Amino acid sequence: MHRAARWAGVIGLCAVLGACGSNTDDLASFVARIKARPAPPVKPMPKIASYKPYTYKPAGRRSPFAAPGNHAPANDNGVRPNLDRPLDPLEQFPLDALRMVGTITSNGVTYALIAAPDQVVHRVAPGDHMGRHYGRVDTISPAGVTLTEIVPDGNGGYTKQGATLAPPQQ
Repeated sequence: MHRAARWAGVIGLCAVLGACGSNTDDLASFVARIKARPAPPVKPMPKIASYKPYTYKPAGRRSPFAAPGNHAPANDNGVRPNLDRPLDPLEQFPLDALRMVGTITSNGVTYALIAAPDQVVHRVAPGDHMGRHYGRVDTISPAGVTLTEIVPDGNGGYTKQGATLAPPQQ
């Protein structure tokens, strides 16, 4: 039974394949028309610029393979962060990641309540530090926390810059 079905399948396949190659005149004429078309013009090769070697003259210059040397900052105004003091807990976070959630006054001192990204609320007093740019808290009021940051000036030195951490809008 299986052998007869197999032979019937083979004979049917041969009949289908035999019908595919019977009338190819239209295909041959199409190929002949395409080959008779003129070829598009070939763009000329671009001119290759001649190579001009560079001669390095080291007189008065640093080695091109050495890192630039340490040089004095262009604007040395004496502003530097104190790298010897221990960092406060809020100095591990950027200032824009911190949120002021309120203020509290105790014994005449006003403290700011600052929420860190790790969901811990910290009590901050004037003189404390926060933010990654050595920000020192100057004043605290219900309107916000003002601080002074020490930021790089781009010329190898530092400059002081004011910043504010405002409470959430009601």
